[in-house]
Amino acid sequence: MMRIDELKQPLQKRSLRERLWQQRPNALATSFAVLFLSYTAGGIWLARQKLPFAGEPVVVAQIPALQTVRTAPEPTVVEQAVDPILTASTSKADTPEPEPEPTIEPETARQKITKIDSHVTVITNSRTSLSKAPIAAITVDSPDGPLPRIAANGRKPSELYAKQALMSDLQGDAPRIALVIGGMGLNEKLTRKAVSDLPANVTFAFAPYGNNLQAQVDRARDNGHEVYLQLPMEPVGFPATNPGPKTLQADADAKTNNDNLLWHLSRFAGYAGVINYMGGRFLSAPAAMRPMLNEIKRRGLNYIEDGSTRNTLSDQVAGNINMPIRHAVTVIDQASDGASIATALDNLEQEARKGGIAIGTGTGLDLTIDTVRDWLIEARKRGVVIVPASASFKGKMG
Repeated sequence: MMRIDELKQPLQKRSLRERLWQQRPNALATSFAVLFLSYTAGGIWLARQKLPFAGEPVVVAQIPALQTVRTAPEPTVVEQAVDPILTASTSKADTPEPEPEPTIEPETARQKITKIDSHVTVITNSRTSLSKAPIAAITVDSPDGPLPRIAANGRKPSELYAKQALMSDLQGDAPRIALVIGGMGLNEKLTRKAVSDLPANVTFAFAPYGNNLQAQVDRARDNGHEVYLQLPMEPVGFPATNPGPKTLQADADAKTNNDNLLWHLSRFAGYAGVINYMGGRFLSAPAAMRPMLNEIKRRGLNYIEDGSTRNTLSDQVAGNINMPIRHAVTVIDQASDGASIATALDNLEQEARKGGIAIGTGTGLDLTIDTVRDWLIEARKRGVVIVPASASFKGKMG
């Protein structure tokens, strides 16, 4: 329908403004155009944004690496003082200079972190690490290396380097066995195997001739194993049968033997005592043994004999200087076959059932390690308790 004024307007005579107004779009078309332009512009804008997670909620968190967790009481501080027991036979370098009070690290329970799946982590107790060696209060420097000594407050290496047995293991009627596996440190591969395969209460005796001895000793103690030092002594038939360099000899003069003894004692730190290696002739010579046992006693160490020598006079000499010593009942691997080793362990168990702590010794060879490991699994089922060798010096037995 035309407007009234259009009748008065001649054809093709409308103004530009009127013609443009006549061609304006209606409201619906205008709304559609606005929406179309808005969606197009928004799409272009979104396409240019960096959103790799497509709008998902994102949480960023820093996760620290898994670490060994140590739980332990506060360390005990032990006073440091000049060694009161050193004598003129000890070199001047054997005397410590004043130093800050040392800290003795207690045994610490390490925790093993085991990942079950992506959502669950279980933390279980593992072996108990022994205090890190050397402990300054019971150590003195020498030209050859660190030497053990009794601290100013009377604490001994035999106490601070020992593995503490559980009270429940020392009480009751269960048969108790201490196993000392020697020859450690000479073959690093076999030493690692013994450290990982054998229970922590098995004691290791390290020979003084290995490479990287301190690192190997530290590894054993970190896995909970108490450590002793093997001391080479003259056997019958020496020198055709020779334990190694600087062997203590029955006919050597006291100074030579003492110098050799100090050299052996300085090979590494962290041992609670010494145990003989061979010594059939030396252990039957009281005149040679007395200075050796005196030095070991002065330095606060335990002394064990491995059971390989029957004609030893060590009890007589030790009794004269009021020094407790212990003897192994048997050498478990005198015969080099698994059945014989297992039989020797069975006999050791029968000895332990008589009371006290029965000590057995052996050498850290593949067959011995495997047989001891398998035998101990069955022995536990029979109620046999394995204790560190130093436990034999406790209570009525020490």
